[in-house]
Amino acid sequence: MNTTTFSLRISLIVCILLLSACQSTSPVHLEPPSHLLEKPQFQSIEIESQNTIFELDDDIKEQLSRVFGTENSSVSQARQLLKYLMRNGDNSMAYQSGANLTASETFRNLNANCLSLSILAYSMSEYIGLNSQFQRVLIPEYWDQSHGYSLLTGHVNLKVTQRRIRHNGNISLSFTDPEAMIVDFDPNSRQQSFKTELIDKNRITAMYYNNKGARALLEKDYNTAFNYFREAVTVDPSYSGAWGNLGVLFRTTGDLAAAENAYNHAYKLDNNATALGNLALLYRLTNRESLAKPIEQQLARARDSNPYYHIMLGNEAFENNDFNEALSRYRKARDSDPQLHFSYFGLAKVYFALGERDKATENMEKAYRLADFEHEKERYSSKLRWLNAVVKN
Repeated sequence: MNTTTFSLRISLIVCILLLSACQSTSPVHLEPPSHLLEKPQFQSIEIESQNTIFELDDDIKEQLSRVFGTENSSVSQARQLLKYLMRNGDNSMAYQSGANLTASETFRNLNANCLSLSILAYSMSEYIGLNSQFQRVLIPEYWDQSHGYSLLTGHVNLKVTQRRIRHNGNISLSFTDPEAMIVDFDPNSRQQSFKTELIDKNRITAMYYNNKGARALLEKDYNTAFNYFREAVTVDPSYSGAWGNLGVLFRTTGDLAAAENAYNHAYKLDNNATALGNLALLYRLTNRESLAKPIEQQLARARDSNPYYHIMLGNEAFENNDFNEALSRYRKARDSDPQLHFSYFGLAKVYFALGERDKATENMEKAYRLADFEHEKERYSSKLRWLNAVVKN
């Protein structure tokens, strides 16, 4: 755990490259610390309701009725819906991890994250008469960097059965029985045998609010962030991710006592490791190293086999110009999973910073070959062209 930069972890539900399975802990029932939701320093603002998030506008409904009807549908119509959505999106669905949109917004602009795409698929399925059930995919902790924060990502997908529907571009369908299918917007998730757990509409709504709050927090719009986090834990009091992010908000705005309470509550709900790590950072910040150290050791032991953990620490070390530490972390990530392109990209950055341009090019080429998404390949290809030009000079 990096204890010098105080890099806070924020949880989001998005689709990123996810490669190994993990275990889940069922949440326990705890009385929510409602006093944390009464903070007059944050101005109250109106946010979209659950109905607005899932609602299809009249034009979308009219199109669906014309193409599919509104009677009970068969699962085979899910394939037709997929084609229909791809036509609506000009045969392409560009995945954007930060795009948190309502169902109707997603239909109009298919550049969205997997949560928004799943919400759209759910609403369309409901309307034409198929059954759908949200599922949380139990994946390892994965972090992405944004605005100086480490974003912990997650993933959801959908199970469609006889009385509802789901589909979208750049997704494939795997049948679980003759009358059911799994709709997943992440090709890497589809290729792995991940465990899943069923989640309800309130949890999905809380995840949506949590994502919106996290993005507002990154943009330093603290009033908006507080309102979204508050609504998330109101609609689903047992959702630890939003409680943990409330803690990040309180820590960022200087309310350290409230941050500590929020972190502790998030951890107690379901052993939320991100909240526990942020609690350790808070202990360090408040000169309670004796409390921070055992937490850091516990988390480091648990995360040592997770390549994404080492990539995160490598990114933090690189930002601090600690190139030896960054190199060590990226190598550990590579050795843990040689097929993970992020570690080679990290190695390329470090080698370039150290002036070893041939090694930088070699690792960038490996990152390019292993990249899964077209936008990643384009990014690596652009950097490779630049690197090759620099090396030749």
